[in-house]
Amino acid sequence: MNIAIDGPAGAGKSTIAKLVAEKLGFIYVDTGAMYRSIALYFINNNIDSEDDKAVVDACDKINIQIKYEDGVQQVYLNGENVSVAIRKEEVGNMASKVAAKKPVRDLLLQLQRDIATENDVIMDGRDIGTNVLPNAEVKIYLTASVSERARRRYEQLVEKGENPDITKIEADIEQRDYQDMNRDIAPLKQADDAIYLDTSDMTIQEVVEFICDKAKV
Repeated sequence: MNIAIDGPAGAGKSTIAKLVAEKLGFIYVDTGAMYRSIALYFINNNIDSEDDKAVVDACDKINIQIKYEDGVQQVYLNGENVSVAIRKEEVGNMASKVAAKKPVRDLLLQLQRDIATENDVIMDGRDIGTNVLPNAEVKIYLTASVSERARRRYEQLVEKGENPDITKIEADIEQRDYQDMNRDIAPLKQADDAIYLDTSDMTIQEVVEFICDKAKV
């Protein structure tokens, strides 16, 4: 069985998907981590995401592996565990740019589909229900207001000991929304058969229960 969760940056997709996967005994596939890994490679190697030839050449040199160690997803980029490094803000912003590139999407699409064919999975991203897993049995479009998403991200960073600027976080989220929704290839949008779920006024547990109930129908 496949569950697809799509939605904008900061909507809580990863947090929710991990908890649902644990409750249902599914494998959680964080597609965003895959794109972030490519973004990290671009940043570390000073690759211009607008240089088409450079993008193609880079994709030929990138190997991404998803491994499950002690039940936790770990992401490896060319043999190096980058699960922590890919969570930086600059990597997330670059990921939104590289995800719009066809060579990048082609590189990851088959890997994602293979995992879903062989396992019960819950997968989150921007185009899972519309493009990666169009036949998923359950599709959720998970979202929240920009201000609420910014507040959640702000609190996450404060907990890590950082001193973030919530105004900048909100501006970054709005910019990523625009990039994700207006890219030429597989833009972020709600699948026709997806359930729209605004979590602005919902607790994490309420969202998890809602999705689990849909999976059991």
